[in-house]
Amino acid sequence: MKIEDSPQYINNARTATLPQLSKSADLTGTRSRLEIDGDRVRNGLAQLVLTLVKLLHELLERQAIQRMDSGSLTDEEVERLGLALMRQAEELDRLRELFDLKEEDLNLDLGPLGRLL
Repeated sequence: MKIEDSPQYINNARTATLPQLSKSADLTGTRSRLEIDGDRVRNGLAQLVLTLVKLLHELLERQAIQRMDSGSLTDEEVERLGLALMRQAEELDRLRELFDLKEEDLNLDLGPLGRLL
C-alpha cells in the first residue's frame, strides 16, 4: 500500500484543504454530513444577488447619463428612463431592508482594486 492510499494520509489531505469538514470526519475516510444554516445561506444568496443587481443598476444609470449628455434621448425618453431607474432603486432598497442588509453590505471588497461600488 502506498502512503498516499492510507486513511491517515487521505484524512490529513482533507483536513489541510477543507478544515470545516475535518471536524466531523474520522480516520477511516467515511463521509460525514456538513451542517448548513439555512438562514445564513438564504441571506448570503440574497446579498450576492442584490449586489449584482445593484451593480447592474449603477451601470444602467451611468449609461443613461451618457445618453442624456449626448442628446440621443427625447424629453419623454429621459422622463421614462429616470422614472424606471428611480423605481428600480426603490425596489432594491425594499429588498435590502427585507433581508436586513445595510447599504455597505452590497459592496464587494476587491482587494488592491478597491471597493466594487
